[in-house]
This record gives sequence, C-alpha cells and structure tokens, in this order.
Amino acid sequence: MATFRLEIVTAERVVFSEDVSMVVAWGLEGQLGILPHHAPLMTMLQPGDLVIKKDDEEQYLAVSGGFLEVQQSKVIILADACERAEEIDVARAEAAKRCAEETLKTRPSGVDGAAAEVALRRSLARLKVVERMGRKRRKG
Repeated sequence: MATFRLEIVTAERVVFSEDVSMVVAWGLEGQLGILPHHAPLMTMLQPGDLVIKKDDEEQYLAVSGGFLEVQQSKVIILADACERAEEIDVARAEAAKRCAEETLKTRPSGVDGAAAEVALRRSLARLKVVERMGRKRRKG
C-alpha cells in the first residue's frame, strides 16, 4: 500500500511524524482527503477533527486551525494547537462549548460572536475526537 509522510507540528512540539495512507482534514472550503501522490496544495485549516489512516487503523486528533501543505511525498500540518483524544480534558471542552453557545445567544454578531464561533468549533472538534476514540475502543 502506498504511503506518504505526515508531520503535524505546533509551536510547542511535533505531535505526529509517521508514514500514513490517508489524512482527512477541514480546510476553508470543507473537508478534504489526502491520499498518496496528491497534487501539491496549500490551504488554511479550520478547527476540526483530523482522521489519520495507517495500516487499516484510524487515529483521531483535534486541530484548532493552522495550515496544511501537500508536497510530493509529504504532508505538513502547521497547527495552532493539536491534541490526541487521550490528551483532551472532556469537562473543560464541554465547559468551553457551553460558554461559546451562551455567548452566541447573547451576542451573535461582532468580535465576541466571531470568537465564540471559533471557540465552539474548537470545543466540538475536541469532543468529537474523544467520542470517536470511545467508539473505537468499545468496538475493539
């Protein structure tokens, strides 16, 4: 099976650096899947979940935004922040979700509304990654 190198880097650390068969991320225009031999590409990332496929297994990470670049045999994600499911504090993510939803109800437009919308997307991505990992563990 063909693979490519996936590197996910934040300002603090290298989160992931392995050969994989596919990655699915959220770009500005929606979800995109990258397979080996993909055409060169550079895009901004929205907060969302990443799906990484390697050896018929899936891994899930939450990304809070950043950039994705596809090169000839490598994909680099420069993430604002990136967490594996086991690193996510579920109570904190749920609290952030409630806070963002409350802000959107009371101040839906303007700077506060835009920041709350991003915070909501970030918290939803974190919770989705935890949920997916939980389902995977229950199946296995």
